[in-house]
Amino acid sequence: MRSSPVTLLVVAASLIALRVTAQEPPASPPNVVWIYADDVGYGDLSCYGATAVTTPNLDRIAKEGVRFLDAHSSSATCTPSRYSLMTGEYAFRRPGTAVLPGDARLILDPAKPTLASLLGRAGYVRGMIGKWHLGLGNGNLDWNTTIAPGPLEVGFDECWLVPATGDRVPCVYVDGHMVAGLDANDPIRVSYQQRIGDAPSGKERPDLLRMLWDHGHDMSIVNGISRIGWMTGGSKALWKDEDMADVLTARAVDFVTRAKKHRFFLFFATHDIHVPRTPHPRFVGKTAMGPRGDSIAQLDWQVGEVLRTLDELQLANNTIVMFTSDNGPVVNDGYRDDAVAKLGEHKPAGPWRGGKYSAFEAGTRVPFLVRWPLRCKPRTSNALVSQVDACATVASLCGIELADDECVDSLDQHRAWLGEDDVGRDHLIEHSGTLSLRLGSAKWISPKQGPRVAKQVAIELGHDEEPQLYDLKTDPGETDNLASRQPERAASLAAELRRIVDAGRTRDARK
Repeated sequence: MRSSPVTLLVVAASLIALRVTAQEPPASPPNVVWIYADDVGYGDLSCYGATAVTTPNLDRIAKEGVRFLDAHSSSATCTPSRYSLMTGEYAFRRPGTAVLPGDARLILDPAKPTLASLLGRAGYVRGMIGKWHLGLGNGNLDWNTTIAPGPLEVGFDECWLVPATGDRVPCVYVDGHMVAGLDANDPIRVSYQQRIGDAPSGKERPDLLRMLWDHGHDMSIVNGISRIGWMTGGSKALWKDEDMADVLTARAVDFVTRAKKHRFFLFFATHDIHVPRTPHPRFVGKTAMGPRGDSIAQLDWQVGEVLRTLDELQLANNTIVMFTSDNGPVVNDGYRDDAVAKLGEHKPAGPWRGGKYSAFEAGTRVPFLVRWPLRCKPRTSNALVSQVDACATVASLCGIELADDECVDSLDQHRAWLGEDDVGRDHLIEHSGTLSLRLGSAKWISPKQGPRVAKQVAIELGHDEEPQLYDLKTDPGETDNLASRQPERAASLAAELRRIVDAGRTRDARK
């Protein structure tokens, strides 16, 4: 029996309606999972061209979501990047946001909004798991009593954190407001000002170490690894480095499992692949690159465990998963872990110049992957995007309004983040001891006196007493300084950078 023209029109209209509905936002805002890796470079993942290590779980996010080619942390080091991501404010605007010691006070202002507190306005359950490195307490912190303020005072409902980094004391986890597993009869003492205790240091007794230090990591010995800073006590609370990825991942999975009936925000800040690189034995030898390569494989497993949990709980479709890194790569960052000797043909920074600490592109150009099955259009994007936009963009996706004086450098870039267009930002500021301005493909690096190479890590800092101007479209390696040949263009970019800095905010500063 042949269908009538009217029937065919009705069927066609129904199919069109179904297609339109499938492209519309879901009725409820998404769950948000932000996976923040440490020191992972643009070229460290197989979805960005790496061949010496495979990252199937991260490749899956890239295949099912948006893979960005011009995405940036806001700084070339960890603490300022984390500050900008959490506050929507460039860290250079606030003194005291450089890389923090392990006993630093909290640098976030509990009276100002954060990514976590914004999501709290919309009823999200919010968990912070992993590396914090934004300080704790109000100064002169006693690790044996209540530790506050911290994540719970700036918007999170719960936290299980590494206070700073694995190479800095104290080497303990903080669960909420207390050190996890602390024995009151074995109190913790920490100092970054003077030596405490009579235990030998890594500098004095390298024979006690299972991983030798190379530079700057020669103080307290914990688990056979010498660290930055001095620590005594807390023996039952000390973490085991090889188990850290398992511990943090189990906590992340547990949070998602418990929060599944609510809208939730998980900020999962992995310690991998920061030093000391001590992958679990089941990952040792997974690559030919030694601990650094094996830690990348371990990182990918951690991502896979989160994805698996979302799948099993049937949460994946309406969960936006974002993966990126706090800064660019570093190979030797203080320990003799064969990272340099076994690097081979692997290029952690991909095609870019520099690395962690550097004003050149590899300092802040990092992997960025976004997946939201109900909204994201799988693609590769050339949009210029920055982590400082996390607050405004996530707020927009979750139906949260920002006041004019909130998150002043954060712009709503949800269309670019979801792969709906390639526009992105028209500019961004990169921070690395000096300030740089990206305006389209043009890049201006402000003059800075001092060394041009961080010799201990063998990374070009990109600092020069003379101004630098590059066109990344024709010169992605930043080898041809155009400043002296294009003085008007250079002056215009310098003036634009100064105008944005002086404005005290990004929103409206470009009008």
